[in-house]
Amino acid sequence: MKSAFLRCVLAAFVGMVVATAPATAQNVRISGAGASFPFPLYSAWFQKYSQITPGVRIDYQSTGSGAGVQQFVQRLIDFAGSDAAISDEQIAKVDGGVVVLPLTAGEIVLAYNLPGVAELRLPREVYPLIFTGEVNRWNDPRIVKANPGVTLPDQTITVVRRSDSSGTTFVFTQHLSAINASFKEKLGSGTTVQWPSLPNFVGAPRNDGITATVAQTPGAIGYIEYGFAKLSNTPFALLENKSGEFVRAGDEAGQAALASADFSGEDLRIWVTDPSDAKAYPIATFTWLLFFKKHGNEQIAAALRDFVKWAATDGQAMASELGYIPLPKIVVERVIAESAKIQ
Repeated sequence: MKSAFLRCVLAAFVGMVVATAPATAQNVRISGAGASFPFPLYSAWFQKYSQITPGVRIDYQSTGSGAGVQQFVQRLIDFAGSDAAISDEQIAKVDGGVVVLPLTAGEIVLAYNLPGVAELRLPREVYPLIFTGEVNRWNDPRIVKANPGVTLPDQTITVVRRSDSSGTTFVFTQHLSAINASFKEKLGSGTTVQWPSLPNFVGAPRNDGITATVAQTPGAIGYIEYGFAKLSNTPFALLENKSGEFVRAGDEAGQAALASADFSGEDLRIWVTDPSDAKAYPIATFTWLLFFKKHGNEQIAAALRDFVKWAATDGQAMASELGYIPLPKIVVERVIAESAKIQ
């Protein structure tokens, strides 16, 4: 599944952005790992950047945010991707300090497999309870009420959740905990949580793993990044937001969600837990790249500074078509300023 996404991404977007080539470097190999949430966009970015920057190659492994941060803390890689940013406790363990930069944003959708159901609406009071196990059948009266005219099967809901340490899980559980007391009490939030030990709950690694499992399992539902759903034509539900509106994920809904973020903080670890705009999709997040303040290799540090400036400007043109939300101008300006700290 991952290779299929990558082929799709590279075929469609390798030549998409025409940019002035940054300063070249000779035989610079850069390694990164982490979040699978932005993997389609990162793959396209790194491919394009290597083309316009002879001598620089950036390799990125989609291992999941938790594994990426762990490798970063241990200085086994040059940078990491994380949908959960990085905690103060983890930063304290990093030799050389950390620069935390959001370079794109996205939405988390609930992908489903219900043959014959072209549009599914899930109420705010219901979708958290699917993931606690309290709502376990597709013809639950609360789901039926929200979907007049739709025939929902008398079928068990198969819940597909992440089996690895995941920033997507962090964002998703953070949102569910914010809007539902039962979810907060029973599961809480984190890159991993203690999911119910029920027969209708199954685990899968990474966003592409959940996408594939949902696609192969009639009656399944799982949380994935919008871009994965878009690239694979996977159906996903309209979710009821804080204003009581059922909203489909997409550019406008994602930008409305980000507009409610507070950009006045000292750093760029910014969360949008439950946006209030009536047009906002309810589960949206920035995703971050983590760099060393003191890398130790001047060529790699220079190449990474240059890449960040390119990705935050010219590279943003690739985000929308791949299902990601281009950065607001205020964030672009701060990212470019902060990138100077990568040394």
